[in-house]
Amino acid sequence: MKISLRLSGKHYLELRSHLFPPDGKEAVAVILCGRLAGEGQHVLCSHQVIPIPYEACTERTPLRVSWPTSLLLPHMPVAMRRGLAVVKIHSHRGDWRFFSEVDDASDRSLFASVYGWFDGERPHASCVMLPDGEVFGRCVSGHGQFDPLHSVAVAGDDFLFWPKASSTPLPGFTQRHSQIFGQGTTARLRQLSAAVIGCSGTGSPLIEQLVRLGIARIVLVDPDVVEEKNLNRILHATMDDVKAKRPKVEVMRRAILETGLECDVVPVQRNLVDKEVVRLVAGCDVVFGCMDGAEGRNLLNRLAAFYCLPYIDVGVRLEADGVGGVSQVCGGAQYLQPGGSSLISRGVITPDEIEAEALRRTNPAEYEQRLKVGYIRGIREERPAVISVNMFFASLAVNEFLARLHPFRDDPNSDYAWTSISLTQMQTYPKPDGVACARLAKHVGRGDMTPLLNMPILSDSEAS
Repeated sequence: MKISLRLSGKHYLELRSHLFPPDGKEAVAVILCGRLAGEGQHVLCSHQVIPIPYEACTERTPLRVSWPTSLLLPHMPVAMRRGLAVVKIHSHRGDWRFFSEVDDASDRSLFASVYGWFDGERPHASCVMLPDGEVFGRCVSGHGQFDPLHSVAVAGDDFLFWPKASSTPLPGFTQRHSQIFGQGTTARLRQLSAAVIGCSGTGSPLIEQLVRLGIARIVLVDPDVVEEKNLNRILHATMDDVKAKRPKVEVMRRAILETGLECDVVPVQRNLVDKEVVRLVAGCDVVFGCMDGAEGRNLLNRLAAFYCLPYIDVGVRLEADGVGGVSQVCGGAQYLQPGGSSLISRGVITPDEIEAEALRRTNPAEYEQRLKVGYIRGIREERPAVISVNMFFASLAVNEFLARLHPFRDDPNSDYAWTSISLTQMQTYPKPDGVACARLAKHVGRGDMTPLLNMPILSDSEAS
């Protein structure tokens, strides 16, 4: 069982500030975490940080910290009712990448009590933060056994990722971009998984780039089959695929396997509005949205908040001038982090659009009576010549991911939560994150619950 920890960027900064006060002594905090209980993995997602007050500690020195575990009692009823995990995290003031004997004794004592508060043996964990911000940890069993966490990740302005040490050598095809972005970036990519929702115009070139960069595992989600109108913008699609009504995800899977590169591909020919698909996507380390629709983008934004995932959304828009030309060619890549703004709070999608698209999926006849918006606004066009535009913005999204994984820009990543580009005016418009989305803030790190994502449509009786 692979057990991992994910932190939102806001929780990570809160922890770093508390754990390294100016007095130079160790400090401690507790994180209540939601869970993703999947097949072969268990992910702990930060939901609430509980800083242990410095003055409440019974001992604080540069080498150790002790505190009364009774401070947790007020928080336990909610944790038990919601099935949240308890993660203790304390600081090491030096570069000590190990748990001391004092840590061992402290963890065995604390977690013997923690497991007594909960039914069952679902995992809890203990972590250490080092002065440079690195976090490592271990699962602590009710019997006092220790197992290293598979990875710790932070979805903040930067995407921080600390996997368990691996001795597996990098494949040869990654050497060239190792020189560009550094050996560390390539090594991280070889241990990361990505979900791509939508395998058409922007999805297929985005998938191509991730695979050739060396991503370890990729989950492809798209319910549709290849049609003739898709052939001018889906990489690797052929007329034979059209005749065979081959699923888009299978076309991409075939293309990836034919490269001979070491990438585990999981094709999912289903709609994202599905319990099993949501949980599969939640198990990945990063998600990319390559969808036009509001309903799917909203659900993916929600999923990323619940499971503390970095979410990169890519969109393209062409506007017709009504007299045979195009007045605007634009698009952008948006980085959405748990606890930050959302596609709704940014005004990219609206609740009315989400409702309309849900109606289209569940009641197409009624939806047909509503106003339709085509691929090109103001005109219906089944075969838009947009492959060059799609590939441009797909590359923007991938480079946005690389910038978060290995920051290379002169300005901080916080200045680029939303990068829009007009190819008509040849202008770039970067924007910072802005105000946190009130709709999602309380759900950050909530993890598994019933109904899933707190959406009735994903209950056992409603999900399709």
